[in-house]
Amino acid sequence: MRHTILGAGGSIGNALTHKLLEEGEQVRLVSRSRYSVEGAESVRGDLTSYSDTLVGVRDSDIVYLCVGLAYDHKIWKRDWPKIIVNTINACKEVKAKLIFFDNVYMYGKVEGIMTESTPYKPISKKGEVRAEIARLLEDEMKKDDIDVIIARAADLYGPYGTPQTSVPYMMVFSNLMKGKRAQWMADVNQPHSFTYIPDCANGLYLLAKSSDVWNQIWHLPTHSPAIDGKTFISIAAKELGVEAKYSIMTKSFMRFGSLFSKIASEAYEMLYQNEFPYHFDSTKFNVHFKYTPVSYEEGIKSSIEYIKNKTN
Repeated sequence: MRHTILGAGGSIGNALTHKLLEEGEQVRLVSRSRYSVEGAESVRGDLTSYSDTLVGVRDSDIVYLCVGLAYDHKIWKRDWPKIIVNTINACKEVKAKLIFFDNVYMYGKVEGIMTESTPYKPISKKGEVRAEIARLLEDEMKKDDIDVIIARAADLYGPYGTPQTSVPYMMVFSNLMKGKRAQWMADVNQPHSFTYIPDCANGLYLLAKSSDVWNQIWHLPTHSPAIDGKTFISIAAKELGVEAKYSIMTKSFMRFGSLFSKIASEAYEMLYQNEFPYHFDSTKFNVHFKYTPVSYEEGIKSSIEYIKNKTN
């Protein structure tokens, strides 16, 4: 099988690339920068262009859409529908199966546990875009001309993460390793699920190799129960041999910052995810594949080891 990753170079794309290569699969990486990894084919392509997308997916059996656009709702509204439609049509043309790596913004504020059947009730501009593109893919699931999977994850942490793609990397691991206080948004006592990046890669590969999982939504393997911020910071500090000191980025602080910073403004509309319990459930996947997600203790230890090796 030829596996093509659209949007190569990000944390999920990199983890998946190495997983596929370890399994001896043929891998093509498609990105604007022509990101390369030894052992994989690299292709330059802009997914807002249909011709580029079609060239990128040629001769593919499985296509993974793992694009990470700039964290700006205006860019998302402009580019995401175009990328989804281009990818769907290109996969139809070459008769490839499509797996879309997704987040949970379309669910909005959920009281209880997020499952694959949670209704879409976005309360953010970025959530509205995510709901729109998810519905485009779900419409395709009802047809017979392409096989599609929407694979969702909670917030990410773990090896292959970066400060740009993982809040725990930026606010907890990096700060503690520099002798600074860890940071947490809104409420350090609220439970919050995090998906371990290598579990995402393993999950995507298992889905790709299975015949009875298509045209469904799957939550990728994520440890349960969720962990609160204070416990997450304590585990990380213990692993590093430092004090578990932290500061809270309060809602009022974030609101003030949003007046002056585009990044802070984009983060502020998502702050509800940290103000209230955030429980992401992957029981469907865990049972189907008999899969046990990595624990937070093991995941945090591996994350720190990865960062240390990367910086040495």
